[in-house]
Amino acid sequence: MKDSIRRVILAAVLIMIVVVIFQLQKSNAPIPHGVPSEEGNTLTKPALEKVLEGVSYPKAPEFAGIATWINSEPLTLEELKGKVVLVDFWTYSCINCIRTLPYLKEWWRKYQDNGFVLVGVHTPEFEFEKDTENVKKAMAKYGLAYPVAQDNNYGTWNAYQNRWWPRKFLIDKDSYIRYDHIGEGGYEETEAKIVELLNEMGQQVVLEKTTVEEMEESQDPLIVRGYQTPELYAGYQFARLPPGNQEGFQPEQTVEYKLPSTALRDDVIYLDGRWKNKWDNLQYAGEGKGKVVLKFSAQSLNIVISPTGAHEVDVMLDGAYLTIENAGSDVLFDAYGRSYLSVEEAQLYNVIGGKNPYGTYTITFETDSIDFSFNSFTFGS
Repeated sequence: MKDSIRRVILAAVLIMIVVVIFQLQKSNAPIPHGVPSEEGNTLTKPALEKVLEGVSYPKAPEFAGIATWINSEPLTLEELKGKVVLVDFWTYSCINCIRTLPYLKEWWRKYQDNGFVLVGVHTPEFEFEKDTENVKKAMAKYGLAYPVAQDNNYGTWNAYQNRWWPRKFLIDKDSYIRYDHIGEGGYEETEAKIVELLNEMGQQVVLEKTTVEEMEESQDPLIVRGYQTPELYAGYQFARLPPGNQEGFQPEQTVEYKLPSTALRDDVIYLDGRWKNKWDNLQYAGEGKGKVVLKFSAQSLNIVISPTGAHEVDVMLDGAYLTIENAGSDVLFDAYGRSYLSVEEAQLYNVIGGKNPYGTYTITFETDSIDFSFNSFTFGS
């Protein structure tokens, strides 16, 4: 009797185990993509990828955390479905971004009537680039008429997992990212992809390439001859190296710097005088003349300045004032041949022009104004 009871209990336990396993497998089964809902053909779960010819394309993230829209009412990708959207991450003092603007403007001009939307996402690198009026002035300077979103808190930047200025994401009519490009260049490839996606919409657009020759007045050639000094940052949070002076960085402190008596190292910023160490710039703190000295290798040089007021800064190359032949577009001259910058706006200033022969030079900036602060140097050929 006892044996039969044990057999019944064992059988019941086995049945319960089988039922539990079946229920667990059922509850963990994957939800298939593309299953129609009760309402019709709407998917029960939106597809996060589009597969074309064996290639998977991700769904484009929505614009997020935008503080202000310029040249447009607030936009969403949901509203822009059915159009081809180019999202361009940029910031207005970035020389690499500036060099791409003529192409962006031309694409906007040629294709906006064919269902093409260009959105510039302005994600600031420096504090002064968060100011809406500064961005608007820069857009007016470069003639940008397309929508620009101020991404001051990096909401959209992070949504796209971006790390670069400039970077372009090209989004198709169904809101999938079909192409992206980091940095300058790739203009023919990018434009060809724009036209391809427009034609997928049935626009029947004929590709008319925007060539370098068409842009030569506003597009500087980027032909690096040999070694070129990399971008250099002044603020202690961004800089790869501290100033070459023995005093180095002293965050949020005002430091008395002295130029060394030994030879200057290449590609290192040196200071003379009293300077306030800030997270994204160095600011002159007064008392006599302050100097910034840099030995660099390139054909052209730009400096990003974020002034607190209007002032002038003297500029010298290898110990002499600049000339018409080697001066950049933002350099002025007085009646005695003195070369200087008249600084009013927080922006990038072109100091040494691209017509200067490639070589290694020493640039010196001299000021007596506590309104002078600078963020970075960039270089070109």
